[in-house]
Amino acid sequence: MPKLLIADDHPLFRAALRGAAADAVADLSVLEAESLQGVLAALEAHADIDLVLLDLHMPGNHGLAGLAAIRAQFPEVAVVVVSANDDPRVVRRALDHGAAGYLPKSSGLDELRDAIRSVLACEQWLPSSLRATVARSQSSQHDTELAARLASLSPQQFRVLTLVAEGLLNKQIADRLDVQERTVKAHLTAIFERMGVRNRTQAGVVLRELELSDPARQMEG
Repeated sequence: MPKLLIADDHPLFRAALRGAAADAVADLSVLEAESLQGVLAALEAHADIDLVLLDLHMPGNHGLAGLAAIRAQFPEVAVVVVSANDDPRVVRRALDHGAAGYLPKSSGLDELRDAIRSVLACEQWLPSSLRATVARSQSSQHDTELAARLASLSPQQFRVLTLVAEGLLNKQIADRLDVQERTVKAHLTAIFERMGVRNRTQAGVVLRELELSDPARQMEG
């Protein structure tokens, strides 16, 4: 039985995705999360999750950092990014950082079903309206290199990098991860080397490069 995790902080949209998923795949098990912390906790608790539908802008996730976190810590799980942002350059970046598909929130129910079926069949999926423009969008060499460097980190190293970006000190990180402080220092040494940075400040900037503005918030403003 395939297992799907719907990650979005809007209950009505989660309900729409759940309905489309039920129509798309028979005997589908569906979980829900409304924050990035909830997503990571669900993936930790349910090793058999096959697919995550991930909102780019939900509590704890402001762009591609959540995608990078899932790909680093749970590389076997497919992720389809769901967003109101349909800029082909953003779609290209999401694919370069490991997304298996990209689903604009304006998509119809047929596209929702098609996306879920395709990705569960291990195919990459984009809506027909975006395929040509995304194909013409060049991958950024910086993004490609950044994705490769992030992928080189172990799951625990990525957790350490995330906490460094939040401004935590080594002792605080050790307490949060329930490890020795010298273990954190060893992870930091490896992180600096693999990310090509020299200090904590530069390491923290790496994840902030993955942040994206939320079109919905821009419209509200």
